[in-house]
Amino acid sequence: MGVDYYNILKVNRTVTDEDLKKSYKKLAMKWHPDKNIASSTDDKVAESKFKQISEAYYVLSDPKKRQIYDMYGEEGLKSGVYDESMLSPTVSSGTNKSRSGARFRFDPRDADEIFAEFFYGSEGRVSDGVLKSEKKKMSEKTKSERKAETVENKLSCSLEELYRGSKRKMQISRIVLDDNGKPGTLEEILTIHIKPGWKKGTKITFPEKGNQEPGAAAGDLIFVIDEKPHDTFKRDGNDLVFTKRITLLEALTGKTIKVTTLDGRNLVIPITDIIKPGHEEVIQNEGMPISKEPGKKGNLRIKIDIKFPSRLTGEQKLDLKRVLGAGRVVVED
Repeated sequence: MGVDYYNILKVNRTVTDEDLKKSYKKLAMKWHPDKNIASSTDDKVAESKFKQISEAYYVLSDPKKRQIYDMYGEEGLKSGVYDESMLSPTVSSGTNKSRSGARFRFDPRDADEIFAEFFYGSEGRVSDGVLKSEKKKMSEKTKSERKAETVENKLSCSLEELYRGSKRKMQISRIVLDDNGKPGTLEEILTIHIKPGWKKGTKITFPEKGNQEPGAAAGDLIFVIDEKPHDTFKRDGNDLVFTKRITLLEALTGKTIKVTTLDGRNLVIPITDIIKPGHEEVIQNEGMPISKEPGKKGNLRIKIDIKFPSRLTGEQKLDLKRVLGAGRVVVED
């Protein structure tokens, strides 16, 4: 049988969808890793429990997965082999043909995503971080309903985070009202998915996750992306700008420039032509990801800064005249 999902969620095999949701909600809140950080041991145990609870709910809340699990157990579910002719018509493919040994793909999901979907909406997130279900609820509210003031917080991100994308867990504290209208403080953990290519000023909105006020709906909570300065690169839109200082000799004789990218790759760019002041070498598709065009990137622009010598000796001047003047040297008395 493998893992007993019913036992994990502390329900019986005839549990209804409503009771299944209640049990998951109670256990997920109890074992969420962010609520069990007293020690590293507690944190690991909670993380393991939280993942088991999420997987159990993911399977049992889906009619087809649940029936396959009931018939074949965890191993049968994850192996992908089952007899579809034995499934109930309400969860099978709907065809009249019996198919023995049909393939079923079990795609595991991230526990945090299941948690966020359960508590914040079933339709998932849109690009700006607002849940579609939350948008729908907001549109159904009357226009005359007053909302509390919006709270904005700055979210500082490194250039590496904005290049690769990342996930942040933010602990917030907000004012809520009880049934009697008495204000209190509620602490919550919000997960922010930072998409590759997001720019400074991008806003991630969590509807009604701000403070509550008497006679008004809870305000929104907004995180505004801010970009930390980087030691190597400067961002210009979707482009990355890298400034390299070289000597006059290197400018005249050629230079190989090495650049370590934001994802740790090493680029080697040889420049064999004479490099003039103000020269800019452009490397296509090595800039920042373009968030609205997945798979595309801006350019890497290498700006060359030529360092001229502060002084030259008489002998050095003669040598330069000899070389640059093709051997014609005029010696003044």
